[in-house]
Amino acid sequence: MPKIIINGKEIEFEKGMTVLQACELADVEIPRFCYHEKLSIAGNCRMCLVEMEKSPKPIASCAMPAAEGMNIKTNTLLVEKARKGVMEFLLANHPLDCPVCDQGGECDLQDQSLYYGVDKSRFSEFKRDVKEKYMGPLIKTQMTRCIHCTRCVRFATEVAGVPEIGAIGRGENMEITTYLEKSMESELSANVIDLCPVGALTSKPYAFEARPWELKKTESVDVMDAVGSNIRIDTYNWEVKRILPRINNEVNEEWISDKTRYSCDGLLKQRLDVPYIKKENKLQKSSWDEAIGLIINKLKSVQPEEIAGHIGDMINMESALAFKKLFNIFKSNNLEFREKKFYINSAEKINYIFNSTIQGIEESDLILLIGTNPRREATILNARIRKTFAQKKVPIYSIGNPGDLTYDYKIIGSKTDDIKKIINKEHDFSKKLLSAKKPIIIIGESALELKSGPYIFEGLKNFLIQNNLMRAEWNPLNILIQNASTVGLLDLKILPNNKENEFIFFDNLVNKKFKFLYLLGSDNLDFKKNNEFIVYQGSHGDRGAEIADVILPSATYTEQNGLYENLEGRVQEGKKASYPIGESLEDWKIFNLIIKKISDKKNLTNFNQLRKEVLNSISNFTKINELPKSSQIQSENIQTNFESEEVIVRELDYYYTNSISRASKTMSECRHISQNIKKNGTNN
Repeated sequence: MPKIIINGKEIEFEKGMTVLQACELADVEIPRFCYHEKLSIAGNCRMCLVEMEKSPKPIASCAMPAAEGMNIKTNTLLVEKARKGVMEFLLANHPLDCPVCDQGGECDLQDQSLYYGVDKSRFSEFKRDVKEKYMGPLIKTQMTRCIHCTRCVRFATEVAGVPEIGAIGRGENMEITTYLEKSMESELSANVIDLCPVGALTSKPYAFEARPWELKKTESVDVMDAVGSNIRIDTYNWEVKRILPRINNEVNEEWISDKTRYSCDGLLKQRLDVPYIKKENKLQKSSWDEAIGLIINKLKSVQPEEIAGHIGDMINMESALAFKKLFNIFKSNNLEFREKKFYINSAEKINYIFNSTIQGIEESDLILLIGTNPRREATILNARIRKTFAQKKVPIYSIGNPGDLTYDYKIIGSKTDDIKKIINKEHDFSKKLLSAKKPIIIIGESALELKSGPYIFEGLKNFLIQNNLMRAEWNPLNILIQNASTVGLLDLKILPNNKENEFIFFDNLVNKKFKFLYLLGSDNLDFKKNNEFIVYQGSHGDRGAEIADVILPSATYTEQNGLYENLEGRVQEGKKASYPIGESLEDWKIFNLIIKKISDKKNLTNFNQLRKEVLNSISNFTKINELPKSSQIQSENIQTNFESEEVIVRELDYYYTNSISRASKTMSECRHISQNIKKNGTNN
């Protein structure tokens, strides 16, 4: 490996590194504003100046490639003078309004001015004043503070793939703008707030809510989709004020979707805080004893086959296991978590996870999408696909039309017939697939909802095995799960035990065979209520609560501890950041109350017990935060039927996918703008 000398110390570095990166290897911190490791190099700010031997002037370390034998000095008087000069220029037009700036306490300019700032400015002219820009309901602008680092511009173009932000003018007159002053359309738009090193772009919903040092910070995971983005929940007086990304290069890198970030204002809206019982067609407040007593009496009056339960999209694994234990007491196995009929082969873990892994997308040399829109269904995963496309020019194909994905792709078919042709090697794409070293096939729930869903999955699986494309070191077959709870529930075997009809739950629901239906955080199950006695256990007065006879108020994902498995099968821990409101309880505690009344035993179960049982139930479990062990790949002889059908990508109401986002004022604003843009091409 080549070597470079930094402050008299010899350091080995990899080819392609910059001087700044080499300095970091030597544990030397270089100040910077425009440089960011996930973005292209701009070299705008010049704050990273260092001294290089034989160079007549300091060099910008972020833009200078490291070379063998370079002698770099970062702590000389010349370097310090140069950086102070740059800082003086940056502060010349800055309003110096730190006391009222939301970036205060988290501002790179503030931090670095402490070391390189001067007590007096030589700039005596009038400071510039830049008109504020409109960037939508999420981003608040104060463009007079802007230092022209262009991080936001590069992010929008390179990562989000929606190049709506740019610069106009030159020098001092340069301005960052959306040109037509419209809302950003990207689902990743608010990441520019984290990237902005000053207070030019701040969070509009969070404006003047709290100071960073006043907030309690809790590390957790996101449940708005199945990606499992690593997040930090910031609370003030136990109220969630904001959600920020945590760095995890294997999952979300350092980005989160706008829905993950801003749906948190829905955590306190439309909340259920006391139990309710329906009397004379009206919901009335009740006590826990009365509500649970009524539930138990109803359970005792029906047969096991008449009892059913449905688990929602944001339920942790401990709560789901406690729910299963409750149903075991009443000898009922009528449990389901799917909101629609889509095919799942739950025999092996590789049949329902994203086997190639999110990080593995960057290794692929060909990607095929089948009946999925990853931009809407898994925004962060889509960003990874875009990254791979942009950096490696990986060809991307699709069966079905997913719409704008922020990168180029080619539609190679729109019917199940095209998939059949690929499997039978009668399609032009078959050759491309067979010649690829690390292909990726992503099957969406829309494709699995088809009558040919079993044929699509099992046919492609056998095709890949027979042609040695599915190997121990690389599995190209991936299911794009949409809900955060799905993979964990599959590992807990929460599915109807009926080999003849895997959709028996839905058939019995339609045929009115259930007399008692327990909805656990389930707000997206589409059915017409008949004479069923419905119990709804959840946090919000949403769709499930509307049809319930008894309502049990429970905690949200920020108010209880719990394990979640993301679409890769990676087990991650969601941590309690605040407390349940009113009389609401954590889900597992509610089940404990019910089980205690039935069995008349104390401490029948506890959380640690539940977690231990959950971890023992997880297929191929290694450690928390780590990927599961690879499963043995084997072909299954499963009989499937083929029908010629259109592969239509089901449109997702992105900003209204769950009870929390539907209660969020911010998500409502985003949805309104998104619908107007789609309909009229304008934000108005």
